[in-house]
Amino acid sequence: MVCLGNICRSPMAAAVLEGKTADWKAPLIEVHSSGTGSWHIGQGPHPSSKKIWEAAGYKHSHTAKQFKANDFFVHDLILVMDSSNYHNVVSLAETDEHREKVFYLRNFDPILKGIDPSSGDYFKLEVPDPYNQSDEAYEETLAMVERAVDGLLQELKNP
Repeated sequence: MVCLGNICRSPMAAAVLEGKTADWKAPLIEVHSSGTGSWHIGQGPHPSSKKIWEAAGYKHSHTAKQFKANDFFVHDLILVMDSSNYHNVVSLAETDEHREKVFYLRNFDPILKGIDPSSGDYFKLEVPDPYNQSDEAYEETLAMVERAVDGLLQELKNP
């Protein structure tokens, strides 16, 4: 999971995916998150983000880190939150194989599944950044993330 600072959206998405797959035996899911920016490296999650995911029943330990080109070698799937993250991550890809691992998380939302990320509708795939907004903004983010993760898990169960 990748967002900008790795303190709001991507750790929330990691908490959701980790929580929803905790009892899975196959495929085995290992969840990580990072940010395209470096200014929060080593910090914990934004308090509002953590509060909202914990209120929804998810448990997740998080320390912010930055996405690096090496991540393409150690991860099978790279899910980004918005177009800025998408372009920043893809710009680090050295091969087509690496670029083919990158998706908007919301590409897996069943309602948005048909949207081409390279089309003019790409913005519909974005998870807006709730940084320093109201709890309601974080709750809306959580709802978007949960729908997308549910869609992803359906695809993983029924390839």
